[in-house]
Amino acid sequence: MRHRLHGSRLGRDTSHRRALRQNLVADLICYEKVVTTEAKARVLRPLAEKMITLAKRGLVKKGENPAAEVHARRLAAARLPRLRTIEDEDGETQEINVVQHLFNEIAPRYVDRPGGYTRIIKLGQRNGDNANMAVVMLVGDDDRK
Repeated sequence: MRHRLHGSRLGRDTSHRRALRQNLVADLICYEKVVTTEAKARVLRPLAEKMITLAKRGLVKKGENPAAEVHARRLAAARLPRLRTIEDEDGETQEINVVQHLFNEIAPRYVDRPGGYTRIIKLGQRNGDNANMAVVMLVGDDDRK
């Protein structure tokens, strides 16, 4: 029985599940949108929110205590893969440092936002196995209410 157990196991062992979560968060940070199953999207969302909040805290405390930003960067580097290779529209590949991208481009967008950095949109069923699919994306600045 699963009494008082938090989180879904996703049919994987611990190390595989941890690697899956890290890679999904890194892909969301790099691409700003990930198409995956609903179950994986529900696991991904809180982790991505926590990483963006960690980066925001590091940026806000940077002025008063530079060590706080270094500490936040080290925590993020411990929880995320280092590099991601992505392909542009032109077909050119480039390597992105995930932590740098998070702190330099993603977190500054959300400094004034108190939370809710991601959105899950359901897409329907996948053709092959009828799994429920969803898109997890970072919300834009124009999405504020």
